[in-house]
Amino acid sequence: MKRRDTLKTFVATAFGAAVLPTEAAAAPPPEAAPLKIPGGRLKHEAIRDAALMKETFFTPHELKTVTTLCDIIIPADDKSGSASQAGVPAFIEFMMKDQPQNQTPMRGGLMWLDNQSSKRFGKKFVECLRNQQLELVDLIAYPEQAKPEMKQGVAFFNMLRNFTATGFFTSKMGIKDLGYAGNVPNRWEGVPGDVLKQYNLSYDS
Repeated sequence: MKRRDTLKTFVATAFGAAVLPTEAAAAPPPEAAPLKIPGGRLKHEAIRDAALMKETFFTPHELKTVTTLCDIIIPADDKSGSASQAGVPAFIEFMMKDQPQNQTPMRGGLMWLDNQSSKRFGKKFVECLRNQQLELVDLIAYPEQAKPEMKQGVAFFNMLRNFTATGFFTSKMGIKDLGYAGNVPNRWEGVPGDVLKQYNLSYDS
């Protein structure tokens, strides 16, 4: 099963959970623009979100690494774009500020990844060739097969994969990829003819 299909199955089963749309994190409001309160949001929540949008968590190098990993987890295919094209790195950036308890595991995991990459290939993860990146990712992407010394990397990659899947499959691109139409109005065309005939009824009676 492809990575995208595996993630799609996971997200589809929990799609009803309340999550922040990726586009909201990817497009912070202009500083001079009046505050807009999205439906279902209280004013103080909207103010807090706007303040978080102005903050920065990832360094440029960290963001580049996250972007690379996101696109390894959900690459572009013939159906839709990649995770980064859906705005997932910006979503993860926002979630790090919205859920600060994840900041240390995320930053520590990125450092762990670069350390492992330097030991194996003599350079940081984003500087490696794609086959080298995949070789390292494969060591932490499958918890049941991972070696004990990969424990920290496995925990980090699990967290990043969950954020990536949530960000992608709640974006416009991801929802389209899922084929999720949501609640749509039915078109009432009247009682079926066979039912009317069963009860000796007609629209003329």
